[in-house]
Amino acid sequence: MHPPSPEVCRALLDTYAVPGHIRRHSEEVARLARDLAEGLRRFAGEELDAALVEAGGLLHDIAKATCLDSRSDHAREGGRLLRGLGYEEVAALVERHVAIGAWNAEAAVTEAEVLNYSDKRVRHEEVVTLAERFEDLLARYGGTNGEARARIRHNWRVTADLEKKIFRRLPFGPEDLR
Repeated sequence: MHPPSPEVCRALLDTYAVPGHIRRHSEEVARLARDLAEGLRRFAGEELDAALVEAGGLLHDIAKATCLDSRSDHAREGGRLLRGLGYEEVAALVERHVAIGAWNAEAAVTEAEVLNYSDKRVRHEEVVTLAERFEDLLARYGGTNGEARARIRHNWRVTADLEKKIFRRLPFGPEDLR
């Protein structure tokens, strides 16, 4: 099955009443993820589906607003919702956008890695450095909760390693994404 088109993704965001600020963030994540996927295809020969990455970017936070009050895992809930709509491939990406889980630094770059990294580079609607993004995450979600702070710091280290993998064969660096 093909990934949903950007128009279908936006209609789904309407259907599930995703707030404007989350939609704007998702649009920027989708743009960055698609640009990275296309760059990796062009310059590094990576076999990535840019349309799938774009759909994942547009839909990665589809369940975020509804999960805020319940403190449910919005990545898992978004994946469940999308899988129920028949978008298995997009669901698999959405489920890994917060924490990438297992990945191989030597293997080809995957769509899930591109989406995860892109989300970590967009603070609100702006492409920022990993340091800027993770400092913001610590301030907003870490609070005084040592476990949450440790999880965010772990994700920061993993994302820094993922950044090295993504940019190892590109003729531009992460600083050029702004």
